[in-house]
Amino acid sequence: MSATNAVIIDVVKQTKRLERDRKAVRIWLGVVIFTLFCLVLVGGATRLTDSGLSITEWKPIHGVIPPLSAEEWEEEFRLYQRIPQYQQVNRDMTVDEFKSIFWWEWAHRFLARSIGVVFAAPLLFFWLTGRIEKRLRWPLVGVLALGGFQGFIGWWMVSSGLSKLVSVSQYRLATHLTIACLIFAACVWIMRGLSPHSHDAPPTGKSVWAAGGIALLVLFQIYLGALVAGLDAGLSYTTWPMMDGALVPGDLFIQEPWWINLFENPKTVQFAHRCGAYLLFAVTLVHMIVSLSKAPGSTHARRSILLFVLVGIQALIGISTLVMQVPMHLALTHQAMAMIVLGFAIAHWRGFIGEYPPETAVVTRS
Repeated sequence: MSATNAVIIDVVKQTKRLERDRKAVRIWLGVVIFTLFCLVLVGGATRLTDSGLSITEWKPIHGVIPPLSAEEWEEEFRLYQRIPQYQQVNRDMTVDEFKSIFWWEWAHRFLARSIGVVFAAPLLFFWLTGRIEKRLRWPLVGVLALGGFQGFIGWWMVSSGLSKLVSVSQYRLATHLTIACLIFAACVWIMRGLSPHSHDAPPTGKSVWAAGGIALLVLFQIYLGALVAGLDAGLSYTTWPMMDGALVPGDLFIQEPWWINLFENPKTVQFAHRCGAYLLFAVTLVHMIVSLSKAPGSTHARRSILLFVLVGIQALIGISTLVMQVPMHLALTHQAMAMIVLGFAIAHWRGFIGEYPPETAVVTRS
């Protein structure tokens, strides 16, 4: 066999190994993304059922085991009876009624713990066997570290409702959800970078910036939605397109200083969320029109259509959730759709950049 043929065979083997390893990593990240999606939905249900304060202690290890006897349930209920939510809102609650909110919060914490194992164990395996490319190792460790920090943020959020408030702080709730979305987005970004891409040219030189701006706008809109949820602002004004009898309601900046209304005035927060939705709808519409006019039939143009359709569906779900006064099934559908829109927006943005090129140095497996 000539030296040239040997080199060609070696390159083919390396290429096949790279494709096989990338597929394995993509499957793993897909499982992580799905688990994160479920975690966010359970977190939303926990908020909608006012269950987030039912577990009043932070036990990262021991807390995996729920109460197993009547005595343990009574003890957990006594701890709950110490906080303002019970004393001011749920004084007539029985132990059986307490169990219904306890299980939502326990499920949320159990899933949060599980995601750590789902992420860390395969990461270690892929790293030790050389299946993760060097450029991705520390970014993935960073995502894992952000997940650990998210656990602390979760308890920081819960602790805000244990002494004075009857629910968690909307500031901390929005921070908690935003970090969850950042972890979700990072996993989608890396997974998309390991996937095959089309070689279609971008519609314009600014298309990648437009796609990135849309993804950031979706993330910001989710942040505004978390403020709405934290203040129960969705229940304050349940008409559309009018709000409090006008397209632009009055008393939006009635509190002093004026900027505090953007975070603590339910009317202002809901109006800001509506305006964010209008802006996102308009931007994705323009992005689709430009993509279709400049590069009809391209992969980028087709993705821009789907992105606009997803945003439109999300808008309809949001309006329905509002006018029907936030039923749980619609509210959770709205939250689920927000994560789908975010995931697709990130993938669409990554599609303009292309997949990770093969590393020049071959990683030798142990």
